[in-house]
Amino acid sequence: MGPLSGAGAVGAGVAALYVAALPLSVPGGDSGELITAAYELGVAHPPGYPLFTLLAKLAIELLPFGSVAFRVNLLCAVLGAAAAPFFFYTVARLSGKHAAGIFAVGMFSFSRLTWQWSITAEVFSLNSLFVGLLMALCVRFREAATAKERSKICKAGAFCCGLSLCNQHTIVVYVICVALWVFSCLLRERELTPGHMLKLTFCFLAGCLPYLYLPASSYLNKARWTWGDQTTLKGFTTHLLREEYGTFNLAKLENGSSMAAILLICDQSRNYVVDRFARNLLSSMPPDAIVLLRGDLPGNSLRYLHYCEGVRPDVTLVDQEMMTYHWYLLKMSKHLPGVIFPGNRWNPLEGTLPDGTTTFNLHHFLKVNKQQETFVCIGLHEGDPTWKKSHSLWPWGSCEKLVPSETPFDPGEWIERTRNLYNWSEEYGRFDSSSWELVANEEMWQARMKTAFFIFDLAETARVSTDVKAQLYTYAYKLYKEIVSTHNVHPVNWHKNYAIACERMLHLQPRREDPELLLSEAIKHFLLYTEKAEDEPQQGSILQAVKHLKKELQGLRQMKKGGETFQQGTK
Repeated sequence: MGPLSGAGAVGAGVAALYVAALPLSVPGGDSGELITAAYELGVAHPPGYPLFTLLAKLAIELLPFGSVAFRVNLLCAVLGAAAAPFFFYTVARLSGKHAAGIFAVGMFSFSRLTWQWSITAEVFSLNSLFVGLLMALCVRFREAATAKERSKICKAGAFCCGLSLCNQHTIVVYVICVALWVFSCLLRERELTPGHMLKLTFCFLAGCLPYLYLPASSYLNKARWTWGDQTTLKGFTTHLLREEYGTFNLAKLENGSSMAAILLICDQSRNYVVDRFARNLLSSMPPDAIVLLRGDLPGNSLRYLHYCEGVRPDVTLVDQEMMTYHWYLLKMSKHLPGVIFPGNRWNPLEGTLPDGTTTFNLHHFLKVNKQQETFVCIGLHEGDPTWKKSHSLWPWGSCEKLVPSETPFDPGEWIERTRNLYNWSEEYGRFDSSSWELVANEEMWQARMKTAFFIFDLAETARVSTDVKAQLYTYAYKLYKEIVSTHNVHPVNWHKNYAIACERMLHLQPRREDPELLLSEAIKHFLLYTEKAEDEPQQGSILQAVKHLKKELQGLRQMKKGGETFQQGTK
């Protein structure tokens, strides 16, 4: 079996395993945004990834089966598997042994991060393909016997270098290394003539042609989701150089992952966690609601379902962070019907900028859109507190609802409205600590406690009568108790919250619950909290409070025992 046939067999084997493990729905991270940009023929976040976007659009249009997300996931798996034959060919040719090539492919293709990022809609598998291709071309260049053959390979390599830079920019490390080595070889052979350099430059620039897609998409402005304005040279270079967004910290990896977590990453074929997270949030919204998005998890997953799968077309998604960019509303407001924007750009300080741009704050935005219910997922931008002039934030599952300040709050009614917002059945703590599934699961579990926490905080801070304060504490305590008793495994902070609620109930007059039960529950859950939250900075103070509560419980029981003895003596 020669290197080429062996490479084909290796690639087919990797592809089979990758495809079997594909997620059928949208994954976490940037996947939702990348899929949406391709579906809408918009522009993804900087540097735009035009080659990936165009390939993903082809996959969406040509594949006749599966969800939109599955089609792009499948494309990425095929691209990732296509890197394997090139790695095999490179190592097998350099070492002279097929076994070495198979070993190299196995170590790379089935390493945790390569597998993880090759079966989801991300740009990394295409990046791996280009790395493998450039390595194989280097081997071919090294083995070339004539100047004509070397020239042909150099032109193909220059084109591939340009094309690779239309995807993930970290490829520049490989491109520079390859280019320097090839140029040194050509100089040594006295083949690097001005004419040859000019041809290589043309080939490289031809590979960069997909970047023309960015200004074309921006000029047409047909996409309901897109990033930036590349119709000007300044806008194009800003996007290309990642001036508005970007980091080279490509992935978070933590030690101590369990085997179950690793297997979960390997097999994503039954992983619908992020999809269900987004569906829960969208389905909980009332008709025609405005949803102010913030962060990658809600932003990208909700965009995908809303634009690509057509879930809740009546809802309007507005990105909080995007509204701070000068281009966002100028380009996107026509795709956000029914929402009024009282200016061109969101800024806490309203006014007119030197370039004529008018700014508006969140208070003004809510005022002109008061006919629609507005929700925040997840959290409001800290830089604009103006909403506090006229609105309050009430818990709505993982999100919050912006409610006019004059609206009376009925804790009983709100508990009933938010009790069954979500249909969430994932076990707590079952996902890897570096995964988006863990983030989604944590958000949904904490959502169960948000109404109780909100009511308890009102009891602590609101200027209300003693009777109303006692009522709020009682509502919070009962809700905490119900939630904690329903779930055996849950977030560790629930123990602390419930214990504090029990402690507050002890001070209410007249007493509304059995003090012995309250003391026992407070002690139990404070101790459970200190056992599980080892990094709690106030652990010493909590243990001191537990010591005090134990004394109170002991005194209460002695008092009860004395009273029982007295009653028996009088009979």
